[in-house]
Amino acid sequence: MTRIHKTVLVLVAGIALVLGLTVSKVLNAPSQSDPAALADAGIVLLPQSRALPALTLSDENGQPQAVDQLKGRWTLLFFGYTFCPDICPTTLAELRQLKSQLAPEALARLQVTMVSIDPHRDTPAQLKQYLGYYKAGYSGLTGELTDIQTLANAVSIPFIPGDTSREHYTVDHSGNLAVIGPDGRQRGFIRAPLNVAKLAVQLPVLLKQE
Repeated sequence: MTRIHKTVLVLVAGIALVLGLTVSKVLNAPSQSDPAALADAGIVLLPQSRALPALTLSDENGQPQAVDQLKGRWTLLFFGYTFCPDICPTTLAELRQLKSQLAPEALARLQVTMVSIDPHRDTPAQLKQYLGYYKAGYSGLTGELTDIQTLANAVSIPFIPGDTSREHYTVDHSGNLAVIGPDGRQRGFIRAPLNVAKLAVQLPVLLKQE
């Protein structure tokens, strides 16, 4: 074998080794989200996660729920109310559509919870009946208005309480969602209006993280 042939074989072997190591590194690397792709889907992650306030609300079954104990799964917190004429039914319908497009493993790591910003009318029973219309496994939270305002301000999704002295009052609020990680801390937001198609692609990437 000539010196040239030996040199060529060494180069080929070196290239094969480098390619093998590169492929192995890619295949074994943990799944990482692309901030730009997430942002394009409306998902904005915080530079640092935030703790939720230590307060207790009531779920749709009238059972106490410590807000800072929303752990074990990713939670999308939506602040709305059952008498809402537009934002709430639209958002909840879009979230139902989104859930229908997620794989079972992603669904197992996700829960959607609506926090009532109208506790004057939204009793646990009212919440349960309303959320049941969507048949999407939504949970709900209600309680004292001051506690709900504390939670909404903590996750930077404030609202303007309605004038309960009026018969058919409305509540001004945002359609943004707070993203709570399985550690019970806020990780970011999902901006409204929701882009269901893009969220169906990007949200499962986020849900794989701890």
